[in-house]
Amino acid sequence: MIKKKSFVLRLNSEMYDALEKWAEDEFRSTNGQLEYIISEALKKAGRTPKSSKQSAAGSPQSEEESQQSAIGSKQ
Repeated sequence: MIKKKSFVLRLNSEMYDALEKWAEDEFRSTNGQLEYIISEALKKAGRTPKSSKQSAAGSPQSEEESQQSAIGSKQ
């Protein structure tokens, strides 16, 4: 299991409300939505940590991950 770090993040109330609504729309917690957004930004920037094999919390599996899971469960 990957150890998670905690930290304080200050957002203005309008930004937090928008984030909370977005998370709700995608059936994630606000924290899970932040993890997903950060994970996607790291991937896009080519800065995904090499040791990170785990998807962001609440993020849907890619098609390849789904296929690998299905193959692994049949064996």
